[in-house]
Amino acid sequence: MKNSKGFTLIELLVVIAVIGVLSSIVLASLSIARQRGRDGAIKANLNTVRSEMELYYVGGESYGDPAVAGSAVCDVETDPEQPFTSVDNIRHAIASAELSSDGQAVCSVGVGGGSWAVSVPLADSADSWCVRDIGAGGTGVASEGGPNSASCQ
Repeated sequence: MKNSKGFTLIELLVVIAVIGVLSSIVLASLSIARQRGRDGAIKANLNTVRSEMELYYVGGESYGDPAVAGSAVCDVETDPEQPFTSVDNIRHAIASAELSSDGQAVCSVGVGGGSWAVSVPLADSADSWCVRDIGAGGTGVASEGGPNSASCQ
């Protein structure tokens, strides 16, 4: 009778293959969780924008300069008259959302300064998350919706 010690080459290859399959499943799950986390951060930052915009409105009864109504990429450095750039909490929340998405935010103020919308592309997705002065957030891109309205389309 032969007394052998150790594992055969086949046994070692089977164990290595099983470990490889399990590690690929774990890495795929982590990638999805990371993407969902980035999307959650974008949504949380835009909810902060919504809250701060309402505080801004209560303080001044307008969402921005009516003469600058329309949609554009949010340039948080150049236009100190708009609430998107003049209020630190709003500016930082938009910048954080852009950082999470690796995309540019789009800000819109309705004609007359009575409405607003902000959208940021979701991480690793073709969709954008949009919040506005009325209602809950959803997918869409901020745009000037018509007279006295900014919307998510």
